[in-house]
Formats: sequence, structure tokens, C-alpha cells
Amino acid sequence: MEWLAGRDRDAALIIRTDYSDEQAWAAVKAELMRPWGDGDFEPYVHIADDPQWAGCTSAQILSAVSVDEELSVVFLADRHSMGDGLITLLAVAVLAREECSDEDFEADGGEFRTVPAGVHEMHANLMIANLSFGDFKEAAVEDSQGTFQGFAI
Repeated sequence: MEWLAGRDRDAALIIRTDYSDEQAWAAVKAELMRPWGDGDFEPYVHIADDPQWAGCTSAQILSAVSVDEELSVVFLADRHSMGDGLITLLAVAVLAREECSDEDFEADGGEFRTVPAGVHEMHANLMIANLSFGDFKEAAVEDSQGTFQGFAI
């Protein structure tokens, strides 16, 4: 896939799956481009903004991105991202159940919502293996809104 081949592996991968509201999408992108971690870090993302992804489920996205063996998480700008209120993206672990034990999948697989600044914090920490997907998922579960709000924020 051309979009995957041209992606810098150091950039967080954001895939837009909802095309219902351009104004909401502009707000999502603006949040993604804000410096994070006390404003010290510039965001580094690759945005796949192509209507071919419209309406795709996380399972369909995982099937498409599974060719990249180094990718550990993909972030989806979905219908919920374009809604009113807190802007969030869906963080999806690129870990197939058949690749690991049920216990490992439960710990480091699945998906949860994150604020845009959390995308950057999460991607940076996963790249250097400082934290696991499960660490972020646990923080999201413990949050009153069920969303990863960030450790550094």
C-alpha cells in the first residue's frame, strides 16, 4: 500500500475513517498538531486522509496495516472523533490474538480512546519500549471518561 510505504516509521499513524463533517475534522487535526508534554515536543504524525478508509472498522484497518511488522498501534479518527465534546481518537493495538497468548492479548491488545496529545505521548513511549500498550489502556480504563488523558499532561 502506497500510504504505508511512504510513511516515516517514526511518525504516529492516524487514519481518518469518518468523512461526515469537515469542520470537525479540521478541529481534530488542529488538536493533533499542538505541541505536547508541557509544550516541549512537536507532534510527528502521518495522516492517511483518503476516502478509501471511510466507514472502515478497526478490524478492517488492522488487516490492512498488519503488513507493517514494526507498527504497534494505529489511531483512528472515527465518527466519535468528529462528535461534540472531548476530541478523542481510537487507539488500536496492532496485535492479533493468534500472535500471542490470551493473557498477553488481554494485557496488550484491543483498543481504547485517547485525547490527541495522548497520541503523541503514547507513540513516543511505544517507539522506545518505555511503556506498553497495556499501560496506556489501563490508564484509560481508570479515567472517569474511559479515555487516556495523558501522563505528561
